[in-house]
Amino acid sequence: MTTGGDGLSPADYAGVLAQAAQRASRALAQAPGGVRNEWLARCARRLRNDQAQVLAANARDVEQAPGFGLTSAAIDRLTLNPRRLGDIAGALEEIIRLPDPVGEVIDGAVRPNGLQVRRVRVPLGVVFFIYESRPNVTVDAGALCVKSGNAVILRGGKEALHSNRALHQILSEELAAVGLPAEAVQLVGTLDRAVVGELLQRSREITVTIPRGGKGLIERVTAEARMPVIKHFDGVCHVYVDAGADLALAGPIVVNAKCQRPAVCNAAECLLVHEAVAAQWLPGFGRELQQQGVELRGCPRTCGLVPGARLATDADYATEYGELKLSVKVVSSLDEALAHIERFGSHHTDAIVTQDVTAARRFLAEVDSAAVMLNASTRFNDGGELGLGAEIGISTDRFHARGPCGLRELMTYKYVVEGTGQVRG
Repeated sequence: MTTGGDGLSPADYAGVLAQAAQRASRALAQAPGGVRNEWLARCARRLRNDQAQVLAANARDVEQAPGFGLTSAAIDRLTLNPRRLGDIAGALEEIIRLPDPVGEVIDGAVRPNGLQVRRVRVPLGVVFFIYESRPNVTVDAGALCVKSGNAVILRGGKEALHSNRALHQILSEELAAVGLPAEAVQLVGTLDRAVVGELLQRSREITVTIPRGGKGLIERVTAEARMPVIKHFDGVCHVYVDAGADLALAGPIVVNAKCQRPAVCNAAECLLVHEAVAAQWLPGFGRELQQQGVELRGCPRTCGLVPGARLATDADYATEYGELKLSVKVVSSLDEALAHIERFGSHHTDAIVTQDVTAARRFLAEVDSAAVMLNASTRFNDGGELGLGAEIGISTDRFHARGPCGLRELMTYKYVVEGTGQVRG
């Protein structure tokens, strides 16, 4: 029989984790906001001043990464250095500065019978967070959950095993240092996939599961989970260069959207170009992309304008590449661009480049994505960039949470009703 951890069966180990998290969540929800912020501050200091252990653990993961079949872009996501650790610490400090959502009064009123009614934010409870090879997510998820009064069970990928353990050690030690339950942030201590399956059955203790990774992971979690799931399946993001585009803006926007970090979910995967500007702009810009190492896959008109572009298929237009590949299509109208995005997009992030107010308004109103951009890179659909401090993921769901999931997306609410002896007639 496989074991989950500490010699226990996967089912027993999952039970231990889930029950401990539920106990911790009850204590954490009552902890003062100042104590939760103190924990964040101590973790930020450790990340800046005590980096050797984390970087040594990360170096082991990076060394082993080719054996797991990781691409160069995926290895980049995995890699930590002093600057990136400083950025992670900075994200914690941004979270400290955010208002405490626990107990926030959303609205309220006094009823005609004198009852005082308030709608108050409260934590969800226990979050089961499953993610792949980005160790910074260990800290982001732990920080957002604790700040919002939630306990979290973290299950990272095998590619970042040593990094995640080193980072979790910091989080756990600092929880104990400020008097918060160490079980508020737990890391699944085994790579046994059976434990994930068992945790996905623990709906009595776990309030919500959030998977962050490839489509296969998210499909498995969605199929097996007995609790709600906050998810996005794909990040097939578009940039549409309209007939009314300022072409001096268009190039840098597309380059940033595709090339800055091609493996992330808000990177552009498809470029749509209006035929009115395609012949003027696309040949030179296509060469620029190719010089930056981008492989272009385009429609027949694109291939005629950009030598070296490969003919795209419908499968290409529906693919989240996660690397330096870009699908391109010349469209005859805004309507065709909108239809293409509706057919092939994933409702994640889509952008229009235009100075035409009418076209801009139509695009922003009609594209049904978690974020729509005007004259800006798709890369801005990010918790930090949108003022959330950090994010636990980007949801393409329409229920409960959509877009970057920050503190408030990890909350629900309850009604608090105070009376003076009222009874209902």
